Amino acid sequence: MFHKLVAPALIAALAATAPATAQDAPSLDKVMATVGETGITLGHMLALRATLPQEYSQIPADVLFEGVLDQLVQQELLRQSHEGDLSAIARLRLDNEERAVTASDVIRSIIEAAVTPDALQAAYDSEYAEAAEETEYRAAHILVETEEKAQSLVEELSGGANFAALAQEHSTGPTGPSGGELGWFSAGMMVPEFSEAVAALEVGEVSAPVQTQFGWHVIKLNETRIKERPALDDVRDELADTLRRQALEAQIAQLEAQAKVDRSGAEGLSPDLINRFDLLEN
Repeated sequence: MFHKLVAPALIAALAATAPATAQDAPSLDKVMATVGETGITLGHMLALRATLPQEYSQIPADVLFEGVLDQLVQQELLRQSHEGDLSAIARLRLDNEERAVTASDVIRSIIEAAVTPDALQAAYDSEYAEAAEETEYRAAHILVETEEKAQSLVEELSGGANFAALAQEHSTGPTGPSGGELGWFSAGMMVPEFSEAVAALEVGEVSAPVQTQFGWHVIKLNETRIKERPALDDVRDELADTLRRQALEAQIAQLEAQAKVDRSGAEGLSPDLINRFDLLEN
């Protein structure tokens, strides 16, 4: 369950940080500084830079370069000064970091393989090109509290009364001041009773009173159209995200089915344990 919460952010981050083509740049092994016998390379600097929040992109490159290198030098100085065993929390964090970094590397390979021209075209065809045409409606309504009031408005409209004027005078809904205009919508955007009534109307026709959870409606259908399908380029990013997510979820499901995952150790324990930071001090 937890990976489903984390995966979208991981996918987005990994997809956005795909490596660019190196041109006239030193290799990742280029040593930028040494602390004692330990070298800090360009690769170390770039790996740290890739973890920084987006707002760091606003910092001038010379300042960022120096700051990243300084941080790595200071961390190495402190690491080398450490004596004795690591604390319990440090060892556990190292375990988690290794697990997370390795998992991220696997995720990258999965999502990079998932998005191909053929896969994008197939996803587009399934979502849009082969989907049934969808009708959109442009309608107006008058919302009142009782069926009797709605029926009296239907009779006035049958006698030639102006729909927009009656909506402005009688409608209790937020669209009343604009003559009851709802703009364009598809059937799924409205409650079922309203959608069914609209779909049954001919253009220019006024409905009988229709009851919904909001009250009683008198509806006029002004216009219909077939919803235009987006071009592939317009939804390419959305489809790519879906392909990445599906590929990752499928791979995790396959791995979990093949592996022996036993969570029985957590059974019967209080969920409050997740906040017992004092246990790390032992």
